Amino acid sequence: QVQLVESGGGLVQPGESLRLSCVASGNIFSIRSMGWYRQTPGKQRELVATITSGGSTNYADSVKGRFTISRDSAKNTLYLQMNSLKPEDTAVYYCNTVQWAGFTYWGQGTQVTVSS
Repeated sequence: QVQLVESGGGLVQPGESLRLSCVASGNIFSIRSMGWYRQTPGKQRELVATITSGGSTNYADSVKGRFTISRDSAKNTLYLQMNSLKPEDTAVYYCNTVQWAGFTYWGQGTQVTVSS
């Protein structure tokens, strides 16, 4: 199993930045990919960005050029740098990992609110 703990959410004004962190523990050597997803009330959880074990990244069109996903393998930590935040980025952000065996794990989520 893999345990994921997110942090870094908060309340910011439009145009500001935030960096989310996700610390992974447990069977981290079996991880195929990690990612960030977000969800607002009444809507399905949507992909924000992913990064594979090989370092390939993928972004939702809505965040391309503003968000950057990265990882620090030495610290077992996944990051999401969010710049030029917009009110529509307001959501609960979840860290996700997929193992090579196909198992998927989620963190508890961290709230990001963008409002003036």
